[in-house]
Amino acid sequence: MKEQKKVRLYFIDAMRAWAILMMLQGHFIDGLLHPAFRDENNIIYTTWRFFRGITAPTFFTVSGFIFTYLLIREGSSLANGNPRIKKGIKRGLMLIGIGYLLRLNIFGLFDGVIYNSFYLVDVLHCIGLSILFLIGIYAYSANKKKYVLPTILGIVSVFIFLLEPAYKALDYSFLPGFIANYFSKANGSVFTIFPWFGYASIGGFIAVLFQRYKQVSYLYPKAIVLTLLSGLLLTFYSSRFFLFMFEMTQIQIFADVFNNNYLFIRFGNVLILFAVFMFFRSLITSKIILDIGKSTLYIYVIHFIILYGSFTGLGLYKYFHHSVDAVYTITGAALFLIVVTYLSLLYGRNKVQIKMVLANIGSEATVRIGNGYEYSKPYLSRIKNKLLKSLGLSKN
Repeated sequence: MKEQKKVRLYFIDAMRAWAILMMLQGHFIDGLLHPAFRDENNIIYTTWRFFRGITAPTFFTVSGFIFTYLLIREGSSLANGNPRIKKGIKRGLMLIGIGYLLRLNIFGLFDGVIYNSFYLVDVLHCIGLSILFLIGIYAYSANKKKYVLPTILGIVSVFIFLLEPAYKALDYSFLPGFIANYFSKANGSVFTIFPWFGYASIGGFIAVLFQRYKQVSYLYPKAIVLTLLSGLLLTFYSSRFFLFMFEMTQIQIFADVFNNNYLFIRFGNVLILFAVFMFFRSLITSKIILDIGKSTLYIYVIHFIILYGSFTGLGLYKYFHHSVDAVYTITGAALFLIVVTYLSLLYGRNKVQIKMVLANIGSEATVRIGNGYEYSKPYLSRIKNKLLKSLGLSKN
């Protein structure tokens, strides 16, 4: 039997590249721009705010799409073994680990202190946990009917969005702080697993449809029309729908969603963006765009270190927080994009050599530390004995 050719969806890589670049400039401008220049009546500022608002929903949706697409492309039977499951578990745990690592302060460690900010939850934690959830849903549905997987993904997404006012109002103080941070922003978490897993889940739902119907004639024209219409309906009519549902049923949750219907509207925006990128798919095959799309983790890590001062607390945010005028902020954002992207691509192209150099440095340091310990052992023993004697704990 002839092996089916694996087709890469380049428009998804381009969307991911767009989202990460929007995140870079969004974090830079939002962190440094002086409040005096945040004019809600300025069309440039409000346009920037709109695109900043759809960046995270786009990134989560695309992340869910890519992981699920690759997962189901390997086959739907767990009996045959799916290598993507093991890779996905490692990836999910790695992202969570990096998320915590980026919030570590080495100066605090020297003082024997782990600051509360270390336990806060950010985008990497939520994407990592979302991957683990997607694997769980896939594992449950893999050997069932084909409709089970997309049905679960779709229903989970709708209910996460629909019930957001209810679980957002809950008190999670009964949970240990580091767990509560995954559900509440009360302690300062930037993201929470809900509702953001809803975007990853709906991205997985779209991925299943793409995989199932990839051989259909005129796939892209049909997909463009469908996503565009769905996006427009959600953007402009979902609020009216929830108001209508409340008036018909008097169920309070519909009124609550109507009063703050940002999740469904943002998903509508993401679907419109899907349609745009699919429409221009033949024009966005540049290697550098695709490389940026594949280097999002490196970009995120490097930008976090420079902007927020991971490990040291010495970042641009510390010295220029909300204190820079518009011209310098925009100029700085452009330079920030170029520098971070260049460093990320440079690392991506040389990561094997870099890892080898770091491994050699680590091995050399281990040997030197071991030799130093052996050399200083007699002196350390004397110091220990003197310390014990001064404390009255010496046997002599």
